[in-house]
Amino acid sequence: MNRILITGNMGYVGPGVVARLRQEFPQAELIGYDMGYFAHCLTGAGRLPETRLDRQIFGDVRQLPDSLLQGLDAIVHLSAISNDPMGQTYEDVTLEVNHAAGIQLAQRAKAAGVRSFVFASSCSIYGAGGEGAKTEDSTLNPLTAYARSKVKSEQDLQPLADESFCVTCLRFATACGWSDRLRLDLVVNDFVAGAVSSGTISILSDGSPWRPLIHVQDMARAIEWALKRPTTTGGAFLAINVGADEWNYQVRELAEAVAEVIPGTKVTLNSAAPPDKRSYRVDFSLYRQLAPDHQPVRTLSDTLAELRDGLLSINFKDADFRSSELMRLRVISRLQATGQLTDALTWAPQPAQAQSAPTEATLHSAAV
Repeated sequence: MNRILITGNMGYVGPGVVARLRQEFPQAELIGYDMGYFAHCLTGAGRLPETRLDRQIFGDVRQLPDSLLQGLDAIVHLSAISNDPMGQTYEDVTLEVNHAAGIQLAQRAKAAGVRSFVFASSCSIYGAGGEGAKTEDSTLNPLTAYARSKVKSEQDLQPLADESFCVTCLRFATACGWSDRLRLDLVVNDFVAGAVSSGTISILSDGSPWRPLIHVQDMARAIEWALKRPTTTGGAFLAINVGADEWNYQVRELAEAVAEVIPGTKVTLNSAAPPDKRSYRVDFSLYRQLAPDHQPVRTLSDTLAELRDGLLSINFKDADFRSSELMRLRVISRLQATGQLTDALTWAPQPAQAQSAPTEATLHSAAV
């Protein structure tokens, strides 16, 4: 790999992906492309994550220039409107960005000679999962705009794949763990934040739904594997569950695990809440078979301790964190309220500035 483009690199998952790819492809030119919504949402980073890149370009994935695709070997496509609350609030934009723009990017990439396209999909496509663990052949039951966008993307990526264009759709379990741009609108991260800030975990459901989980660092390991994957391993098109069987937990089990790591934590359930239909267990045996050297290595206990220690290191004390900018929807809402983002989630034009023109920061210290 000589030249890799990473879209959406300035979110929660991106910093770990950039660090991993810099380590594994030290001579490659790594290019980041991101709108920059969350560029300011740093949490305890010792250095700006983007200094590990060769180039950082700020732009809209809906308007990515053709020139950027020339000479690329691979694209890691992380860019997305990233969770269910945002998808509910911005449903049309979610489908436009997550599905339409992604498919257009893949089509243009193939035409430009890009050989590998790695798409960050999600286990949320299984929706109301029933009793059995879901395999890649299980019926898909997306319940949200975000999940539907992932299903549509997978369906439209499949016919593009061939021996010259390897497509890997990584159906990630729910992300968790520390990041240079931490999110607290994820179940495990939310629980640890509640325990640290107020000594209380407030479960918004009855605690029974199942969630598969994966640490963001193990997500980066999977992306590295996908970039190296030959078409003889899994085929030209591969949609694969990424996680570990032992990381399937019920929500109340997660809260109890946090209370063990942070003694004195009180756990409350909302027994009056309507049933959360988003409940699914996932079978990760195919990933175990195809990627034996890139299996998740993080454990739940060390992830919880890492989150606890990370929050303490930044003096996190905000018991009202669900209204803070560590929740992605809050960031977008503030940017809109202050006139910086349009209803289409594009940057509002500034005086003497063309809204659609990407801007670039070229970094010369990527290998350090």
